[in-house]
Amino acid sequence: MESRFKPAKRENVGLWVNMIGGTGSGKTFSSFRLASGIAGDKPFAVIDTENRRALHYADQFKFDHAELRAPFRPDAYSEAITEADKAGYPVIVVDSGSHVWAGDGGMLAWQEDELDRMAGNDYAKRERVKMAAWIAPKKSHKQMVSKMLQVKAHLILCLRAEQKIEMVKGADGKLVVQAKKSLTGLDGWIPVCDKNLPFEATCSFLLMADNPGIPHPIKLQEQHKALFPLDKPITEESGRRLAEWASGATKTAAPQVTSHSIASTHSGTPADAAATITIQQAVDLEVLMLDHKVTQAQLYKAMTKAGAPPFVRLTDIPADFYGRAVKFVEAH
Repeated sequence: MESRFKPAKRENVGLWVNMIGGTGSGKTFSSFRLASGIAGDKPFAVIDTENRRALHYADQFKFDHAELRAPFRPDAYSEAITEADKAGYPVIVVDSGSHVWAGDGGMLAWQEDELDRMAGNDYAKRERVKMAAWIAPKKSHKQMVSKMLQVKAHLILCLRAEQKIEMVKGADGKLVVQAKKSLTGLDGWIPVCDKNLPFEATCSFLLMADNPGIPHPIKLQEQHKALFPLDKPITEESGRRLAEWASGATKTAAPQVTSHSIASTHSGTPADAAATITIQQAVDLEVLMLDHKVTQAQLYKAMTKAGAPPFVRLTDIPADFYGRAVKFVEAH
């Protein structure tokens, strides 16, 4: 009997990229540029939940368009993505994936409908069954994600992002509203989606309106860093390089990253972004610090004593100091 196991070889790898951002961040345009580079001379597919806004780019890119309208249930997304995959498109762009969470008939609305069905206006009962009301929506969402992970085409998912705010006292003692600051450098930006969705993808990038198209990695594995210079916009060239890598091309040399990288942009401290920890590592480290009641000042002192350069945000910590930072926090 022939063994099912064969030597591993990177070839025909399907990839999933999330483009996350607020208004004016360039997530749709960047997604189309990336898709165009991957697809080459072939058209890519666009699943449009934004009332035909994708057609604004019809003169700039070669794509086939399909509308997806409410109710934005996970199975509607699954069906549209599966249809595009079966049609043989090399790339599928979904703009936007946030409607499945917060759109008309999406996950939040579905859970509310389940609460109405289970408890009506009995608010005490609604409180008791609010977790049970998530069972059907969450099950459908997991099935959608499972199908998305199985498509042969490359998948690009546009996700909206919202900025968390907080009330703080101003110099005059009055309360003012400001963006919630974060040690990770994202200043409170969160994707409008299930909290695990950014980490299901191969790569997830946050795009910011003050520097449209520049990728700020939420998830970026070591083998893909060479494909996305963090001081340059995502372009057709990014897509071409990604397609070459996925097809099995030899390893691409890492590009030179200037001081205008994500680390310097958000922290004010020049740093080589390719050598600093990822956003996900920074988030994990921040959670660990909260659990162990370790302040940034304590971590700063320990890391600089160990030889790390000065840093302001956790995202400035050099990648080779990440393990030492974790050990310090856990041992504190």
